[in-house]
Amino acid sequence: MEKLLKFALAFMVFAGLSVEGYSQCETWIDNPRQSDAENAHVIYRGIVKGKQPADLAKMDQENFNMAFNNWKTAYDIAPAADGQRPFHYMDGRKLYKAMTDKESDETKKKEYTDKVLELYDQQIQCFPKMSTALYGRKAFDMFYSPFYGYRQATADAFAVAIEKSGDQSEYIVFEPYGQLVVYMYQNDQMDQLKAREINIRLNEIADKQIEAGGQYKAYYESAKARMNNHFKAIEDEIFDCEYFKDKLMPEVEANPEDLEILRYTYVKLSQQGCDTTATFMADLKKQYQSKAAEVNAALEAEFLAKNPGVAAKRAYDDENFEEAISLYEKAIEKAEEEGDTDKQAEYYFGIASIQYRKLDNYRGAREYARKAASLKEGWGRPYMLIGDMYAASSRSCGNDGYTRGLAVIAAIDKYSYAKSIDPEVAEEANRKIGIYSASMPTQDDVFMRGKQGATERVPCWIGETVKVRYN
Repeated sequence: MEKLLKFALAFMVFAGLSVEGYSQCETWIDNPRQSDAENAHVIYRGIVKGKQPADLAKMDQENFNMAFNNWKTAYDIAPAADGQRPFHYMDGRKLYKAMTDKESDETKKKEYTDKVLELYDQQIQCFPKMSTALYGRKAFDMFYSPFYGYRQATADAFAVAIEKSGDQSEYIVFEPYGQLVVYMYQNDQMDQLKAREINIRLNEIADKQIEAGGQYKAYYESAKARMNNHFKAIEDEIFDCEYFKDKLMPEVEANPEDLEILRYTYVKLSQQGCDTTATFMADLKKQYQSKAAEVNAALEAEFLAKNPGVAAKRAYDDENFEEAISLYEKAIEKAEEEGDTDKQAEYYFGIASIQYRKLDNYRGAREYARKAASLKEGWGRPYMLIGDMYAASSRSCGNDGYTRGLAVIAAIDKYSYAKSIDPEVAEEANRKIGIYSASMPTQDDVFMRGKQGATERVPCWIGETVKVRYN
């Protein structure tokens, strides 16, 4: 007797489930109220066909009520319509979404939202062969619903959608699922391994669809890009060297001359734990450094071509003095074209310094120093340089102390003039005047020759006229 009771209870449970399953998939075929269902179907379909929930939400209340009431009649009698078309589930979702948009009461909005999800489940059960994509669409709607959104139930729905649809998953699931995974990981609701697995699986599906081509290829490409853009916020934490190697190295191979790509890839792989002594990392570093040197050389050459003055200074520092003079001459031409007399003066002075200090060409040095002085008013430095040349020549510009002293007087005159027009050189000028004053002609030499207060021409290359005086 006990066994019979248990069997009866089990049968009742099974029967109850079967009736429930049957009722939500019932059609109007051979139904006593078939004509009522068909008439209601025709009326509501005439109103909602071709419309989206937003369109229905804007509809006047009388027409909306007519559509909803007739849909409800058709749905209650035959949820699965004629058994060939899932219109009652599809249209019901549209109507409830429109009601959700129009409703202000949160309790009712939640009720309508749940009804939408229920209609997804019913269509999936009653039309399994044509409902694979509904798993993803249901999850999509849950994500954008304030009652589900970034919650575990939504994540579970997406997981089921990917499991059921597999490689045929629609492109619409990628971005919201990616956003949800990132949120859950950042809020300690999903671990590193799970987040990584989901990302890899979604990319696999997208890549297969993109490779297959077809009318939705561009949509998958765009959805994949947006999804991975969200994952950038956590990819450093959930992925290792191999992931970034697979992700970045193809771009390096496609753009071996792009310095920025080479630099970024090497730095990123190093940060993600790639062994810098590994062959591929050593090769990448060598490739990056070689390209960097090439680019830097090109940039430097371009810079120096535009700035011959800097190039001249570089040549001078490298002791290429003839090249430095040639570059200064180019710099003078450029400065002249630009109307910059101060730069011209500085470049002429640069040549003068080289001619004097490095090439012992005193006459040439003086000529360039005078050009420099003529272009920059109140600049004492060229005259200081000429003074140095006269002082340096004093020992070779005469056979005795008197004639050598005349060269010293010429040098002192230049120092004195330099400080009179340029306070910046006054201290140096005074110091040199103090040093060289001891080498002026002696009083005996001057009086013996009767040259006190007279003017004399300095011998040798100097050739300047000075007023004779003694120390």
